[in-house]
Amino acid sequence: MTSLKNWHFSDYLLVFVLASMIISLGLTVKAILATSGAAREQELFLLLEIILGIVILLLPQGVAWLGHFELPAILYTLFIVFIYGAVYLGTIYHFYSLVPLWDKLLHVGSAMLLGCLGYALFGLFTPKKQLRQLSPFMLSLFAFTFGLALGVFWEFYEFTFDGLLGLNMQRFMVGNTLLHGRAALMDTMGDLFADALGALIIVIIGYCGIKRNPRWLDKFLFRKK
Repeated sequence: MTSLKNWHFSDYLLVFVLASMIISLGLTVKAILATSGAAREQELFLLLEIILGIVILLLPQGVAWLGHFELPAILYTLFIVFIYGAVYLGTIYHFYSLVPLWDKLLHVGSAMLLGCLGYALFGLFTPKKQLRQLSPFMLSLFAFTFGLALGVFWEFYEFTFDGLLGLNMQRFMVGNTLLHGRAALMDTMGDLFADALGALIIVIIGYCGIKRNPRWLDKFLFRKK
């Protein structure tokens, strides 16, 4: 990260989320030392999840440092929010089961994140002169389809490992009861609708911003240091 006076909102957000995870890490270690048996195994698994969450959270910064480039602030902000919601709140504090539609909210957020990544990758592989000549609609169409397509591939992943490992990520069972017909499709289709909504939100923002001022696209692009 840069000097404090040059920090973006994403830098402050990163510090907040990282501090939250470190505090939870300490509390989990304390719980491990105070428990035994099955309870200790659960705490050890939670400890592993927190450590993995911290690694994932810092991974983009590490890649950017090694590659000598800056992450788009909007992209990294959405990434931090997603990791906080999925790993910290969702897994550690069980928001998936406590908060209705938490999974769908995360699908909306992840599609917004992937839509931003679509803009960034398009800019990365397109010469700057040509990039300025492209219509905002074409840029936004690519970002939308990119975000939605990766959401579809995620459903492929869930379907595949549900079959291979006997999981229930696509919620085709309630308890031990196998759902049938439309009921068996509700979770998957709900995820895809949420993906489409998230991608649509970010491309509407992107389209309007770029249409008003072509330089607004720079907010989505990687920059060399």
